[in-house]
Amino acid sequence: MAKAPAPFPQRILPDVRASKIPASIGIIMDGNGRWARRFGWERVRGHTAGIDSVRDTARAAAELGIKELTLYAFSVENWKRPRREVTYLMELLRKFAIDERAEIEKNGIVFRTLGRIDELPEKTKSALRESERLSADNDGMVLRLALNYGGRTEIADAAKQLARDAVAGRIDAESIDEAALAERLYDPSMRDVDLVVRTASEMRVSNFLLWQISYAEIVVTDVLWPDFRREHLYAAVREFASRERRFGGLVKG
Repeated sequence: MAKAPAPFPQRILPDVRASKIPASIGIIMDGNGRWARRFGWERVRGHTAGIDSVRDTARAAAELGIKELTLYAFSVENWKRPRREVTYLMELLRKFAIDERAEIEKNGIVFRTLGRIDELPEKTKSALRESERLSADNDGMVLRLALNYGGRTEIADAAKQLARDAVAGRIDAESIDEAALAERLYDPSMRDVDLVVRTASEMRVSNFLLWQISYAEIVVTDVLWPDFRREHLYAAVREFASRERRFGGLVKG
């Protein structure tokens, strides 16, 4: 039996119509290193501080009724960072996966990962997989961590699977369309992203969910990720609600 999510207050943003709340949000969490340097600390201190931002943002998103929240935590390019920093990040991810299980269960959240998870260190991978297993029957907001992830890599991996299926005769090459490729992405159940939030003033998508953000609205804030809190998420949602989404068409009227 599915576990019911904890009840959350309704109408957190009374000035935003319920129909204008994005169903799916993706966040590019940037600025941890700059935040740490601002205090004269090592970069890794910023990663630790960012955990509080993850926790508060996830709670706020669930309270707003967001269906899916995807956080860009570690890209395929991030392996180029200093070994000490990467090792620290892997341990931080392992600890996060374990420490947040009670919070995830309490709020009925479904925890998932997105990316080449099998290439992560064994202890980190095991902790993440166990948190996924424990929360699989919840029916609240889906919280995804994009780890060892790249948008181009995801599309290339899906294309490889399509090629294998075509060679094996499981699919006719002439029948391949967008839906066929989407079914072979890392998480075929993932919704298209409505809103992308990028922190730390950077004006780029950094290889994040290239397939899923095709028609997403993008909001950039100058707030560094460790300083990001629910009020900043609310501001991004209000900005999203103020826009007219066209999906390649024209505004009616």
